[in-house]
Amino acid sequence: MSIEWYDFVGSAGVAIVLLAYVGLQVGRVDVQDIIYSGANLLGAALITVSLLFEFNFSAFLIQICWMAISLFGIARYCQRRRDRNAGGDTKS
Repeated sequence: MSIEWYDFVGSAGVAIVLLAYVGLQVGRVDVQDIIYSGANLLGAALITVSLLFEFNFSAFLIQICWMAISLFGIARYCQRRRDRNAGGDTKS
């Protein structure tokens, strides 16, 4: 078995998703922060890249769902930030 470049890309994605989850569990990351959703989106995207070369439908499906949920989280973060800024609070 040879390890290809896309295996490294997918492994980096796994590491990013796991680090985000560990950060959440130890209280270093807030689930409502853009960092958490962004890390999940990036990690899932990198895993998806690797799946394009060694396709597995069920793994591909979960990554698509993971990215959609992460995008939803990012949209909610942006909406909360706009709402705060519209109310005169300039803190992020």
